[in-house]
Amino acid sequence: MPHAKRALVTGGAGLIGSHVTDHLIREGWTVRVLDNLEPQTHRLGKPAWVNEKAEFVQGDLTDRATIRQAMQGIDVIFHQGAYGGYMPEIAKYVYVNSFGTAQMLEVIREDNLPIKKIVVASSQAVYSEGAAICPQDGLVFPSVRPVEQLRRGDWTVHCPLCGADTVPAPTPEEAPVGGETVYGLTKVDQEKLVLLWGKQIGISTVALRYSCTYGPRQSIFNPYTGVIAIFCTRILNGLPPVLFEDGEQTRDFSFVEDIARANFLVADSDALDGLPVNVGSGRGVPVREVAEQISAALGKSIAPEVNGEFRPGEMRHLTSGTARVRDGVGYVPQTDLATGIGRYLDWIRSQGDVKDYFSAAADILRNKGIVHKAAKP
Repeated sequence: MPHAKRALVTGGAGLIGSHVTDHLIREGWTVRVLDNLEPQTHRLGKPAWVNEKAEFVQGDLTDRATIRQAMQGIDVIFHQGAYGGYMPEIAKYVYVNSFGTAQMLEVIREDNLPIKKIVVASSQAVYSEGAAICPQDGLVFPSVRPVEQLRRGDWTVHCPLCGADTVPAPTPEEAPVGGETVYGLTKVDQEKLVLLWGKQIGISTVALRYSCTYGPRQSIFNPYTGVIAIFCTRILNGLPPVLFEDGEQTRDFSFVEDIARANFLVADSDALDGLPVNVGSGRGVPVREVAEQISAALGKSIAPEVNGEFRPGEMRHLTSGTARVRDGVGYVPQTDLATGIGRYLDWIRSQGDVKDYFSAAADILRNKGIVHKAAKP
């Protein structure tokens, strides 16, 4: 795709979409941004960081006329727009993520639009659980941990073949795809719709399965997504970071500028066309360690709060296997976690007074049955 220069970035005012927009403009592309400025994320309206060199369209990707107009004169679509996080609105997830994507593809086919490529934002949430090594059975792909097990306070990932304790391993794209949360299920929908449709129509498509993405512009208003953002706002308000389970679950964290560069690389190459592709650091970090790093960086000694709560369907360990993206387009992350946290903290300090929105949200999640509490041993 070396000659494609006109891009549509859906969700282009958000964390990843805005950085994709900036990267494309630096590379000389013409960019149109479509964003509905979802109040949960953009409480103050259109953010100042939306690149002034991009054409900005405020509208909803679920609106047929809006998405039809937004795709006019476009070569490549970076489909970042989605409704995300741990939230109770099941129908909204399906409507925005699944229906919105399906309708976008339908309009392209109906109108015979000359779109050359679609890069769709998928997620590590499509996996049921990270890959694991069993001392007896080797590499295994465990399913989601049963709620009954979690209620007992047993957080371990057991081998699906023999039941033994396992240790985490990098998860390759060949791992089974499940979707054990409503959000995860709709990301499965999005990537499968786009990849299947691309093969049928003959349009290049790639699905990028992002690991936990963080960095400047991550919403300080949305209490349901982004553990690093939540920890920062809690600690800045003198409150302890809340750790689910025992805090030893691991996540693969990616700095947002690295994720934006991955989008550009796969759009500019045909090497990974038609494939789902993990994009991560390849390193699993315990969530407790992240909380401690942020506390140290802020110079605040606040012990995390661990009260035995858990979220059914949440994976214990996930480290992205990154061989496909590295070998295919030469992607190697450039920002380590400590540097990335420092850059995010510099940004969040520039935002003035930062309030804690997590406490009220946590009560909602408990009342809706999305967060459970384990029985005391």
